[in-house]
Amino acid sequence: MDFLTTPEERFENLPDYPFSPNYLEIGDRMKMHYLDEGKGDIVLLLHGEPSWSFLYRKMIPAFVKAGYRTIAPDLIGFGKSDKPTNRKDYTYAKHLEWLGNFITRMDLQNITLFCQDWGGLLGLRFMVEMKERFSNVIVANTILPTGDASPNEAFNKWKEFSQTTPVFPVGKIINKGCFSELSDEIIAAYDAPFPDETYKEGAREFPAIVPHTPDDPQTIPNRAAWQKLMQWQKPVLTLFSDSDPIMKGLEKMFQGVVPGAKGQPHEIIKDAGHFLQEDKGEEIAKKCVAWLKGL
Repeated sequence: MDFLTTPEERFENLPDYPFSPNYLEIGDRMKMHYLDEGKGDIVLLLHGEPSWSFLYRKMIPAFVKAGYRTIAPDLIGFGKSDKPTNRKDYTYAKHLEWLGNFITRMDLQNITLFCQDWGGLLGLRFMVEMKERFSNVIVANTILPTGDASPNEAFNKWKEFSQTTPVFPVGKIINKGCFSELSDEIIAAYDAPFPDETYKEGAREFPAIVPHTPDDPQTIPNRAAWQKLMQWQKPVLTLFSDSDPIMKGLEKMFQGVVPGAKGQPHEIIKDAGHFLQEDKGEEIAKKCVAWLKGL
């Protein structure tokens, strides 16, 4: 498999990102980058499309201060991780393989999962399939799609844009998905992993491989995962935002059918967009820590 490695100088002097890099080889000689800060029980932070671990820079310090070992990997194709150059190498199954390799090779146990966007499409699958490794989960602006319901108009427009635009402006996409207006410096940090369009094949492909039809190859596994979620007794907290046109209202699916979500202090984060970690990272981390300490 051919892949690219983003030059390290692209990541120099990033704002509020003082974390030490760590790397794990994930098959085909590719390396997955991850942050590993603090000591204690594990909080696993999974990003989505088209962000990277930079998205969690506001949350990591709060978890570390509260006594948690906080791990935030960059999915293959994103951040400081290597990036296959053939778009068709990016499939739902391959992302599951890469991230599953990371979780098992790191031998992560007693995990609190925080998942947003594609972090949920991947993380929720592992949570129910490796239930002995996971203690609880915070679900934020994500869903586990089965292809049984048509995507909303906002997602369809996003998917079309991702497949047709000649330039995929990652930083501007993140900015548009936030409630707040990001500075040029923050937008540049989200652009940092992608020196040019050849590095963006994974970012372009993610919207196209969301299972949105009943015949998608991941529809059956995702339906099976929902059956397991409907029996999930461990604690589940939903923290969705009030200004995400794609995910708004989907928190009710988890609250309605997952036993572990019953009676939990679910919240809608105000003045936050799809990338609620960027808009309200410190506030969200504070709520997560309070919830975990109260379990």
